[in-house]
Amino acid sequence: MKITKIESSVLLAPNYDSEIASSAQEDIVVKIHTDAGIVGIGETDTNSWATKAYIHSPSTHNMSISLEHLLLGEDPLETEALWEKMYVSTAMTGRRGLGICAIGALDIALWDLKGKALGKPVWKMLSDIHQPEVRPYASLLPTGRTLEEVTSSLIQKVLRAKDLGFSAAKLEILINGPYSQAGLQEKDSEIVKIVEKCRDAAGSEMVLMLDVAYSWNDWKTALHTLEALAPFGLYFVETPLRSDDLDGYASLADNVSTRLAAGEWLQTRYEFQDLIDRGHIDIAQPDIGRVGGITEAKRVADYAVTRNRLIIPHCWKSGIGIAAAVHLAAASPNVPYIEFLPSELSESPIRRELLRTEFKLNRGIITLPSEPGLGIELNEGALEKYKGD
Repeated sequence: MKITKIESSVLLAPNYDSEIASSAQEDIVVKIHTDAGIVGIGETDTNSWATKAYIHSPSTHNMSISLEHLLLGEDPLETEALWEKMYVSTAMTGRRGLGICAIGALDIALWDLKGKALGKPVWKMLSDIHQPEVRPYASLLPTGRTLEEVTSSLIQKVLRAKDLGFSAAKLEILINGPYSQAGLQEKDSEIVKIVEKCRDAAGSEMVLMLDVAYSWNDWKTALHTLEALAPFGLYFVETPLRSDDLDGYASLADNVSTRLAAGEWLQTRYEFQDLIDRGHIDIAQPDIGRVGGITEAKRVADYAVTRNRLIIPHCWKSGIGIAAAVHLAAASPNVPYIEFLPSELSESPIRRELLRTEFKLNRGIITLPSEPGLGIELNEGALEKYKGD
């Protein structure tokens, strides 16, 4: 079996809002075709137009070969070897950032294709030891442009997540810092107030997490707010500091009891080794597409085991990314949760319509899929409907 074509589709929601932090409003879906008629699908969570250009760019010399050129004619079952080939052959322009995200989309598609060819779900090919089930948390990004609107929306989404059967939820409270919603710049004390209201709505049994999207420039400022949040029993606080402030993460982790989570923007096992060993974080959050695909995400999870750290994959895109996270979690003993954007709570029609079949919640958990590959079915009509090329 040989790879015959690489196809990339950029999607854009017609109602996208550039003032909110939802990358689910656009997507790039890749398909890897073979001469056997088997097709694998994947995606990544970064700028979709730039990713498409990177995958299909021309090759001009042997230190920067296009990913499309590298894969055409190759055996798609050689997943790890193809990852290494893509990484080494594009290292001059792609060893981090966009290049690794592009490799991630293709690697996910290769694993989907391999599973379909061998008649096995991806999780069975990743490990001989498996978790019996996967527990997702509902990732809740509120709507609104004022503090009051954001607070009300988030409370309503917490209640709806409970109704949908989620036992855990993450509060996206982006009201200050560089990536705030609609340009809000509120006091840190307002974060505490919103968490308190959401805890009251959720009740004491529901697990709550918090994402503040890099709100603080120094660890001592972050520490003040994290100490104020301690009474609400948060499972973790995500990305309080900038990604590269490893010393700041270490100081914060060493001075606070709440778990710190980070890593959604990092690429390859090498950056995660630094985050874990130098940054002292408790929970590493590789995004499967951004970190370099399933191949590299599994390496990150395996490394975290050796350092006694948890992995909770980041995922904010579509059911394709969720499927990849489910398979990683099933094959990794140190994954207590995965991030899950419920289609019922997403404003993006791409999230709601991209797949014909996807994983569903049953009593708060996802059972391991038995279908080959990722175990999902693409809605071809959505590719045409939301075409954003």
